[in-house]
Amino acid sequence: MQFISDNVLADGGVREREFTLGEIPGILWTSPAAATSAPLILVGPPPLGLPKAYPRLLARALPTVAAGYAAATIELPGHGERPRIPSGEQALADLRRALRAGEPVTDDIVDRLILPLVDQAVPEWQAALDALTALPEIGGPIGYSGGMIALGTRLAAVEPRIAAAVLFAGSFVPRAIIAEARRVTVPVHVLLQWDDEGNDRQMALDLFDAFGSAEKTLHANMGGHTGVPPFAGAEAGRFFARHLT
Repeated sequence: MQFISDNVLADGGVREREFTLGEIPGILWTSPAAATSAPLILVGPPPLGLPKAYPRLLARALPTVAAGYAAATIELPGHGERPRIPSGEQALADLRRALRAGEPVTDDIVDRLILPLVDQAVPEWQAALDALTALPEIGGPIGYSGGMIALGTRLAAVEPRIAAAVLFAGSFVPRAIIAEARRVTVPVHVLLQWDDEGNDRQMALDLFDAFGSAEKTLHANMGGHTGVPPFAGAEAGRFFARHLT
C-alpha cells in the first residue's frame, strides 16, 4: 500500500489520501485532528469507476469522518482504469439488450455479470483491510457501507472483522449470493428504494429475508434509484453508532 497524495479538504477539514494497493486505486478519509485511532467504515463504490463516483463517495465520507470514523474505498475490478473482465463485459451487453427489449433478465446474465466481480473483489477488500488496519489512525470495529449489495453480502459473510453492514439494494443479486446471505450474522441495515428502476424489488426482499442476522432492518423509501431521501443517511449513521462506538 502506497500513498500517492495527501490533502486536507477545505470542505469539512477532512484529510484525504489517495493510495494504491498494488495496482488498485483507493482513497482514505480521516480527521486531521484525530488524537486516537478511529473505527473504520469501508465505503463501497457504485460500479462507475472512482473518478466518476467521487462526488457520491465524498458526500458519504464527509459525514462519516465528522461522526468520528475513518472512511476508505477501493476501485472495483473491471472499472475505472482497471482491466475489464471479459465475461462481465459480455454480460453487461446482454443485460442492456434484455432491458431495451423489455425481456426478463435471466439468472445466467446476472451470474456472469456479478459473480466474477465479487470473486475478485472480496479478497481485494480483505487485503485493503490488512493494510488499513495497520495504520495508527485506524482502530476499533469495522463497518461496511453501500456499494454493490452482492459484494457487501459476500464480504460480511466471510470477513470476521466486519462488525456491521449497511447495504444498498440497487443492483442485481445472483441466487448463489442469496444462499450465502444465511451466513451473515452481523447486524445489517438494508436501504431499499421501492421504485428503483434498475432493481428487482422481490430479489432484494428475498435477500433481506435470507440474512441470518439476529438484528436486521429494512429501510424502504418511495422513489427511484437516485431519489434516496437525506434522512436515510442519518438512519444509517445511527445504525453504525449503535454497533461501532
